[in-house]
Amino acid sequence: MAAPEAWRARSCWFCEVAAATTMEATSREAAPAKSSASGPSAPPALFELCGRAVSAHMGVLESGVWALPGPILQSILPLLNIYYLERIEETALKKGLSTQAIWRRLWDELMKTRPSSLESVTCWRAKFMEAFFSHVLRGTIDVSSDRRLCDQRFSPLLHSSRHVRQLTICNMLQGATELVAEPNRRVLETLASSLHTLKFRHLLFSDVAAQQSLRQLLHQLIHHGAVSQVSLYSWPVPESALFILILTMSAGFWQPGPGGPPCRLCGEASRGRAPSRDEGSLLLGSRRPRRDAAERCAAALMASRRKSEAKQTARATPATRVTRRSTQESLRAGGIDPKRELHPPATSHEAPGTKRPPSAPAATSSASPSSSTSASKRAPASSAPQPKPLKRFKRATGKKGARTRQGSGAESEDLYDFVFIVAGEKEDGEEMEIGEVACGALDGSDPSCLGLPALEASQRFRSISTLELFTVPLSTEAALTLCHLLSSWVSLESLTLSYNGLGSNIFRLLDSLRALSGQAGCRLRALHLSDLFSPLPILELTRAIVRALPLLRVLSIRVDHPSQRDNPAVPGNAGPPSHIIGDEEIPENCLEQLEMGFPRGAQPAPLLCSVLKASGSLQQLSLDSATFASPQDFGLVLQTLKEYNLALKRLSFHDMNLADCQSEVLFLLQNLTLQEITFSFCRLFEKRPAQFLPEMVAAMKGNSTLKGLRLPGNRLGNAGLLALADVFSEDSSSSLCQLDISSNCIKPDGLLEFAKRLERWGRGAFGHLRLFQNWLDQDAVTAREAIRRLRATCHVVSDSWDSSQAFADYVSTM
Repeated sequence: MAAPEAWRARSCWFCEVAAATTMEATSREAAPAKSSASGPSAPPALFELCGRAVSAHMGVLESGVWALPGPILQSILPLLNIYYLERIEETALKKGLSTQAIWRRLWDELMKTRPSSLESVTCWRAKFMEAFFSHVLRGTIDVSSDRRLCDQRFSPLLHSSRHVRQLTICNMLQGATELVAEPNRRVLETLASSLHTLKFRHLLFSDVAAQQSLRQLLHQLIHHGAVSQVSLYSWPVPESALFILILTMSAGFWQPGPGGPPCRLCGEASRGRAPSRDEGSLLLGSRRPRRDAAERCAAALMASRRKSEAKQTARATPATRVTRRSTQESLRAGGIDPKRELHPPATSHEAPGTKRPPSAPAATSSASPSSSTSASKRAPASSAPQPKPLKRFKRATGKKGARTRQGSGAESEDLYDFVFIVAGEKEDGEEMEIGEVACGALDGSDPSCLGLPALEASQRFRSISTLELFTVPLSTEAALTLCHLLSSWVSLESLTLSYNGLGSNIFRLLDSLRALSGQAGCRLRALHLSDLFSPLPILELTRAIVRALPLLRVLSIRVDHPSQRDNPAVPGNAGPPSHIIGDEEIPENCLEQLEMGFPRGAQPAPLLCSVLKASGSLQQLSLDSATFASPQDFGLVLQTLKEYNLALKRLSFHDMNLADCQSEVLFLLQNLTLQEITFSFCRLFEKRPAQFLPEMVAAMKGNSTLKGLRLPGNRLGNAGLLALADVFSEDSSSSLCQLDISSNCIKPDGLLEFAKRLERWGRGAFGHLRLFQNWLDQDAVTAREAIRRLRATCHVVSDSWDSSQAFADYVSTM
């Protein structure tokens, strides 16, 4: 009897507390009802009025509301604002209540966007609070416009920050300055522990103040936080200073800007602590007394940025841009050694416990004379390069661009003059000369030829493990920066470079990846590379990558258009360095997943076979738009898979003409090691369908290991679908459980007959059936009946596709 008595006591308490405010709530509800144009509406229920009153006074009644019985609490939950709804989540779960439906309704009513169909939302509370944080930070939502978002007792940013796993910074770095402000210190501390992914989209030119705020933000979120992934999207004209800042900070380099506040966490965390083994010692290399090229590059970038920012802070008049040669002459005229001026002294920001290599000072001061002496012995004096002004890159102009660039113009000018000081100005025809110098530095030769100082004034902190660059064109300077950082970025596990216009910079990337692979503790296991053009044919590029990264597990590579080397008639086609495309066999690698998207033109099957032979651990292979000279070449590839890739489980072909390779397709379907095969838009039934379909069904009926078959876009039709139904007959040993017949011109009557045959054979549920983009709209009643029958045996996934409109679109493009 104790439980019912407590329940009644709580109920009476709820009514007594709410009664004091019921009259006020009633008056507020009655006012709009009288002025309604549609006439008087039904007054709200007494319970609803009490619930709203309690919700409005949760600051006083919160502990009592938490103790309410489940049935009463369930009715109050939809009336709470987002802050108390989030706070009461744990109590509601203990009482067997769920708030997911409430958060979903809040998303639909306030965010007014529909999640992607590919997205599986597991927690609507976390999704809503994360989106709410971003909207408040950017100022795109007014919290005072809705009572469910407004509460003076809570900070919207602080309350929602612990749910943020992914943060996107757009345009002019909106939100960076607000997050590093002192009033939001607790917000930033919470983000440092909750945030995992940081994205940049559609960035524009920014001023020095915004970049200084971004520096502090990245330092706390990456170096002292939990951010493990940085992604950049759609940056058509990257600002070099900002791009280099994001890269170097992501790689773990840190140096506070001039006039910026000192990092409180650095003083607490690094006091009396030496760099960790996996970050500091591996970066410096215990067997290499001299700093590597990545550190020298980052030091040059940071030193140039500090110099330019100091000018901005002091409001000094920008000096006239001079070349390296004129700068050295002026320094000599003043009695100053220019080589010593290029190397900034160590500052108080150097990591405690980090000892400078004994040979570093001597190396930095004497490397240039020795290197110049040795160079003079190797080459005649007439061939020495003469210094020239550095090449100036054009920027987008316009009124808006001029206004936004006013604050950062001097910084970028100094950056272009200081970073990557090579022998002189490089025209388009001399681009490879810079690459050869960079590759030489990465291969272990003296990196002082780049004119970059040692990293003495910077600390090395925690770095990210995933870097993604989507549609971010990389200039020579940006590509060289990335390559230098990659050569010692041992914590990097996944790298994605998508449509970056690498061009000949791909050779520098390969050299840096080879240098990274030689580092102890290298963790790079996934590489995704795609571009419009490549100076190497895709198969040679794949061979070079696999040779440079033998421990790679996932490789995805796509080139949309043929390279110049695919056309020997192109004049001036010199080819790549010899160490990139050696003729020696590829050593055995650890590749488990290989995805390749080919440009038009026949591909040499022996090159692909050489990659497959060296990939004995391969489990998944995907070939997109691959074309071979003959069916025999395709058969050679399949025979190689059968002999050397015994662990292969999933095989996919997309947009390939296999109409003349029917015997090879039957050979695949008889393979007893494959579990999933995909023929997507491969024109399988274009020739001899009446003879090929029975042979294909017979091969599948005898295969007991094949679990999934995907045949989208092959014009299977009703006749082909009915023939395919025989795979599930009583005399079949097939264990097929996933079938994709999307985009196959299937009509409702054929689908209904297919369903009836499955019912007749009495087969149990065989898994998933995908029916996207078929002609089921021609007879909606029959289609619904067919899908109803099919759902008794399998899980059907379909859509409401307008086939007439699709046909009109097809005709319009003919």
